[in-house]
Amino acid sequence: MIRLNVFIQVEEKNRVAVLDIAKKLVSASLADEGCIAYDIFESSTRKDVLMICETWKDEATLAAHGKKTHFTTLVPEIEALAKMKIEQFPF
Repeated sequence: MIRLNVFIQVEEKNRVAVLDIAKKLVSASLADEGCIAYDIFESSTRKDVLMICETWKDEATLAAHGKKTHFTTLVPEIEALAKMKIEQFPF
């Protein structure tokens, strides 16, 4: 399995928009084959930090997810409004 922690740093003026886009991404991604878990979290100590936590069955299903329309459309929308950092861990 593969875990991704996607940290999103967003300014207050864009926070609601980014959170709305991220929720759409989460909802659509949960239906992708090989998705074990996919959720968004809000920091309790920093209003400018969100995190998407993903768990995938394997590299193939993660790669397929990256080609889905919801991913190729929504991720660039988030990137236009916020900074993203990805950490990937196999387990």
